[in-house]
Amino acid sequence: MSLHATEAAQQWLSEFDSRLRARDVGAVTASFTEDGFWRDLIAFTWNIKTSEGHAQISEMLHARLEDVAPSNWQLDGEATEEAGVISCWISFETRLARGYGQLRLRDGRAWTLLTTMRELKGFEEKRGDTRPLGAHHGIEKHPRSWLDKRREEEAALGHSVQPYCLIIGGGQGGVALAARLRQLDVPTLVIDRNPRPGDAWRNRYRSLCLHDPVWYDHLPYLNFPEHWPVFAPKDKVGDWLEMYVKLMEVNYWGSTEATQARYDEARQEWEVIVQRGDEAITLRPKQLVLATGMSGMPNVPKFKGAERFKGQQHHSSRHPGGEAYAGKKCVVIGANNSAHDISADLWAHDAQVTMVQRSSTHIARSDTLMDLVFGPLYSEQALRNGVTTAKADLTFASIPYKILPQFQKPAFDAMAERDKDFYQRLEAAGFMLDFGDDGSGLFLKYLRRGSGYYIDVGASELIANGSIQLKSRVDVQEITEDAVILSDGSRLPADLIIYATGYGSMNGWAAKIISQEVADKVGKCWGLGSSTTKDPGPWEGELRNMWKPTQQEALWFHGGNLHQSRHYSLYLALQIKARKEGIATPVYGLQPVHHLS
Repeated sequence: MSLHATEAAQQWLSEFDSRLRARDVGAVTASFTEDGFWRDLIAFTWNIKTSEGHAQISEMLHARLEDVAPSNWQLDGEATEEAGVISCWISFETRLARGYGQLRLRDGRAWTLLTTMRELKGFEEKRGDTRPLGAHHGIEKHPRSWLDKRREEEAALGHSVQPYCLIIGGGQGGVALAARLRQLDVPTLVIDRNPRPGDAWRNRYRSLCLHDPVWYDHLPYLNFPEHWPVFAPKDKVGDWLEMYVKLMEVNYWGSTEATQARYDEARQEWEVIVQRGDEAITLRPKQLVLATGMSGMPNVPKFKGAERFKGQQHHSSRHPGGEAYAGKKCVVIGANNSAHDISADLWAHDAQVTMVQRSSTHIARSDTLMDLVFGPLYSEQALRNGVTTAKADLTFASIPYKILPQFQKPAFDAMAERDKDFYQRLEAAGFMLDFGDDGSGLFLKYLRRGSGYYIDVGASELIANGSIQLKSRVDVQEITEDAVILSDGSRLPADLIIYATGYGSMNGWAAKIISQEVADKVGKCWGLGSSTTKDPGPWEGELRNMWKPTQQEALWFHGGNLHQSRHYSLYLALQIKARKEGIATPVYGLQPVHHLS
């Protein structure tokens, strides 16, 4: 805590508030450093948008300041100072909403400003002191219980009552968003091809567990219990999701698949045909959300001769586990998380395993990642220091993607030094290592859709000691009836080939369910446009098309890990709620379409 820092932050906020009230765009812009950033999560822009530098900040303010009418900027708690940068939490209001954010000051001016919408005025969630009573005290004739009402709602939705929002995909993203929308009184239906919530996790290979720690993975409104394991097994996650759907009263249709969708411009609604068992049902939601994860269809490369292979071959997403492959020769093509997990599982079940690494991979040891990267924000120690999950999420969100590498690189440099003996052993085994194009590590690779990464929970040691065989710096030349032939001429006999080769863009689902025309209109999903491996420019500065308006009216994409599903579901839910209530939502900075290969 610093009295000087708090006074400096309060003075800046007071001046900032006065300049905003005066609609003095020049003075407001001058409140930022020349290289300053303003990241807005729908509070000013009805978009997820980062304005970089004076010119972009000024342009945004000229377009939005009068309509937003911001006011009442307040410091929330005391400011802190480190290395000449003052940081503090702030609250504010707009004409329509209440907001929260974080400010970083450098040399008396804003270096980074995060503004987020927390709630719409007049449409607040009924929680805490305003929670519903639940019981009806007194005597009434023909009373309807909670169960009666719930069953009536379930029977009507999708039949006599249309959902305002239809979510395709019942994983963590879909159910987190549905829970948010329910608290905002938005009639919502989730459909998923799996029979039960959580089956998408249950159906993966048996050894799968979360590689992110429990503090990072809570869902909205319900944290995992304090005795929950740090890295949860997949079936435990599946059970949690099923329980979550029930407790949060999410309307969920399992064993249901969307077969066709089109947007009716005249009626301003979607027409979605879904197959539910033997019944084809036409739904007419106003908003359609594709919550199919961060990825699209499984990417199965077309290798010469694959059709003549007499053994088994499948994508990693369809791998059931290693039990059936004892004594079998197994080739895993790929070197990402799934490739490592599956290879280790096959080895544990006495298979002969060879991993084919075609490009370099970032490896982060789980315990080191916890200590150096997750620990300050997501850990028991962070909680003891007053860093709640919500504060951790906002702290991470407050760092503009342009400068995230300079925040991340020191931690990953320290990781490289701490685990250098481990990395040397991997390299001695022939493993190709990287820390990202700019050395910034795992998170930037994830956001940029860069080449593979693996959070090591044991498989790396099996590679280093030769238990899992490795072929690196090669590609697949062809597949024969019983082997994989590599580009160096070597031959890998195989009974099983697993393609741990990732997934396409999420807009592949739009192409399948809606049309290729709409998929092209929207453009690629995910990636920042950083001009790094697998993330071509131009620079977007935010994840493409995620949690924000797209070029297709009333079509949204929601995906990512549990952390992103939790955090960004709030902003997507508020955007959908505003549209339901007829609130004007002029979008600033709608993402242009970049036709990327």
